[in-house]
Amino acid sequence: MSDAGTQLTLTVVDGSEVLTFVPQRLVVAGYTARDETAAHAHIAELAEIGVPPPPSIPTFYHLDPGLLTTAAAVEAGGANTSGEVEPVLVRHGGRWFIGVGSDHTDRDLERQDIGDSKAACPKPLGKLVARLPADLEDGAFDAAWDQAAARSRVDGADYQTGQLATLRTPSDLLTRLAKELGSDTVWPDDLVVYAGTLPLLDGEFKPGAGWELTLTLQLAEGPTTLSHTYDVTRRRRR
Repeated sequence: MSDAGTQLTLTVVDGSEVLTFVPQRLVVAGYTARDETAAHAHIAELAEIGVPPPPSIPTFYHLDPGLLTTAAAVEAGGANTSGEVEPVLVRHGGRWFIGVGSDHTDRDLERQDIGDSKAACPKPLGKLVARLPADLEDGAFDAAWDQAAARSRVDGADYQTGQLATLRTPSDLLTRLAKELGSDTVWPDDLVVYAGTLPLLDGEFKPGAGWELTLTLQLAEGPTTLSHTYDVTRRRRR
């Protein structure tokens, strides 16, 4: 993706630093369940409602970084869109950070083309991030990742909840992404990676209006919670 996004301003959770940059790349990782048997079962479930299978597990969708937004209100095309809580890895200034975001997706378009369905919606991102180890891709954060938990609510009702231990570790995911980007030794800067999501509590997408996202981390300095809320308004697709 060569097109740059709009400027983001993110604050490190301890208040010690503000990151201001224009994202150069946005990657949304799909089908990142650590249990590949479960991933294949999920693919089979989606196939029953008309969603085509991915070309690989995991799959990396390279999207326009202009979709990223920290706004509290967003517009999404079509009436059948919904969010998903995700840990978000941010690369800026040669360092890694983690935040919480939502892979908001058009569920009608998803039946035709998954990449198009993701590209049709903004990608909300919380304004607070936490610092990660410099050698993230070498496994320095994998143990803490497995202790982290994520949760989403839509219109006041629980939608997703679970541990990041069910997802591929950062070292696994980034190793695979690096091979695809051809960046085994040098990571592109101003990179944002949505690292996967959790199963829905009742197995059904809900096109709600108010979304609440929470990511709880166990960091060296103690428990840290990152959160973001956003409201969705619908626009008619022309």
